[in-house]
Amino acid sequence: MKVRFLVAFLIGILVPHLLLVSAPSVLADSEVDKLRDQISGHNNRLAEIEAEIAKYESELQEVGAEKKTLQSAINQLELERKKVNAEINRTENQITSTDLEINKLALEISRTEKDIQQTEEAIASIIRSEYMANNDSLIELLLRHEKLSEFWSTLEAYDTVRETLATKVKELDDFKLALDNKKNENVEKRDELSDLKTQYTDQNKILVNNKAEQSELLEITKSEERNYQQLLASQEAAREQILKEIREFESQLQFILDPNTIPNPGTRVFDWPLDNIIITQFFGGTEFAARNKSVYGGKAYHPGVDFGASRGTPIKAPLSGTVRATGNTDLVPGCYSWGKWTLIDHANGLSTLYAHQDVIAVSAGQSVKTGDIIGYVGNTGYSTGPHLHFTVYAKEGVSVRKFNEIKTVTSCGPASTPVAATEAYIDPMLYLPAY
Repeated sequence: MKVRFLVAFLIGILVPHLLLVSAPSVLADSEVDKLRDQISGHNNRLAEIEAEIAKYESELQEVGAEKKTLQSAINQLELERKKVNAEINRTENQITSTDLEINKLALEISRTEKDIQQTEEAIASIIRSEYMANNDSLIELLLRHEKLSEFWSTLEAYDTVRETLATKVKELDDFKLALDNKKNENVEKRDELSDLKTQYTDQNKILVNNKAEQSELLEITKSEERNYQQLLASQEAAREQILKEIREFESQLQFILDPNTIPNPGTRVFDWPLDNIIITQFFGGTEFAARNKSVYGGKAYHPGVDFGASRGTPIKAPLSGTVRATGNTDLVPGCYSWGKWTLIDHANGLSTLYAHQDVIAVSAGQSVKTGDIIGYVGNTGYSTGPHLHFTVYAKEGVSVRKFNEIKTVTSCGPASTPVAATEAYIDPMLYLPAY
């Protein structure tokens, strides 16, 4: 009789808690499923937007290949506007999807916390029942039973309690691990959401820049092709003069590169600065540089690598580092140079330049990690089309100067620019992935 009472007591303690912990929350599951369906719907919409963006990309390549006319310039600006609008829609959908993901995680975290609480209560009950049952020693327990079979039945009941306790402890550990994973995932999603909101703001700036550029172009040219061609010619002449004087200045700078201060050539130290790589001009004596020696101070020499990309394409830090400086030569009328540029110093003895940006997303003194968005491809400064100009320097050989420290060039003096001795320029392809 005592054995049956004990077993019934233990079952009465354990079973309700076991059922409580293992029973799923129907309401929580329903809410999670609803959020999951909404996320799936947004993902489907994202696929449609991606196809729309790809279409504009293709059309922009066709327009970019056309002869430079006022109409082709207007067409390109309008296509860029449509593409940036599509990218803003994509970012809005990503923000909504991430918001939904965060809400889903919050529900799952809440449910896991309840499961942990219920499991802890079950364990506490088991421990209390075990403590009550263990007040007697085995000898006392044996002497209290008239039959040996009853004694063994009681011991088996205790063993069942201990096994259940071990199971519940394991279950609690699993719940806590799942909760930690969910919380870490939630932190990552919130960081991602913050990045997306920053990107959304930057993309809207690109749209504003696009509209302003189109208005300015129409105002300057008065919608006349002749005026547009005259504008191009004057810009090219100013650009040639600026670059010629920079190259002359840089050729006089004294710098001896110590090979021990930079990585060995051929060692991959950088990631690509763009996701989709199309190289339109390499480093050194390229065909374009050979045809335009006057642009490079009498030498057929291109001091970087040009990546073809549409306006608004995110530029990513190819390696962690610290932003030394940023600038915008377009703030000074007639300064047809880098436009919006960023100079980053890296710990390996190298520095990198990113020129012709539409929007700069970092500031001087800021630390960046590999893969961080540092800006967006543009067509600022003197550029024959949207692209990223990427230069690599020996860090000790590059400095930031005002143009009036070089020479008085077409009223360009107040603008700043990176300058380096010829020996400080390094072929970026020596440190980038195989192409």
